[in-house]
Amino acid sequence: MSTPHNEANLGDIAKTVIMPGDPLRAKYIAENFLDDYKLVNQVRGIYAYTGKYKGKEITIMASGMGMPSIGIYCYELYKFYNVENIIRIGSCGGYKQELKLFDIVLSESVFSESNYALTFNNDDCHIIEASSELNNIIENSANENNIKIVKGNTVCLDCFDVYMTDVNQFLSRLPDGFNPLSAEMEAFALFYIAKLLNKKASCLMSVVDSKFIEEIATAEERQSGLNNMIQLALEASLKI
Repeated sequence: MSTPHNEANLGDIAKTVIMPGDPLRAKYIAENFLDDYKLVNQVRGIYAYTGKYKGKEITIMASGMGMPSIGIYCYELYKFYNVENIIRIGSCGGYKQELKLFDIVLSESVFSESNYALTFNNDDCHIIEASSELNNIIENSANENNIKIVKGNTVCLDCFDVYMTDVNQFLSRLPDGFNPLSAEMEAFALFYIAKLLNKKASCLMSVVDSKFIEEIATAEERQSGLNNMIQLALEASLKI
């Protein structure tokens, strides 16, 4: 079995998938955290590796950047490969002054101005929630492993917010009281597809830039410097 975007055979992909955006981050995780891993997809350079973490089968698969990309991959994983759970791990921009570089954010609800849901499913939806079940597992795992996380609402953008001409105008259009911690570019599509197909999804993010911090994490730091977040996702996967 394969899809237009995934050459894996049915059975090659685990029930739980940890999904970074960057294919090289997927490779890094497989090489540094998994045992007995194998490359099961490399179509379009979107690497997927299935292996064992502390004896449990896990798949690490990249999503690419943006909602259209993750929307394709998560739909195919849920619909055609019998995946039940996806934990996105990625980078985000911080929207709160108290957030520091590499703080870990767990998204509870995500807002997007995009028409993704309208185009995909004729649904005028702009706010969607993560799986409370997965989020509870992640939070419990964070406590057990002494990994600090910050929970709250996030926004999902169609563009890299560092390049936006006026991020404050965007923020002024948010629903009253939404009050986001951070911004990224994929979670809305992931959460929406999961809800549509009665599956589970969560999103963990590490802060790599902030409107309150001058420095921005380098590409190398984004790829390999996010080990606490990676470790948390893997530890949580053991409880799913």
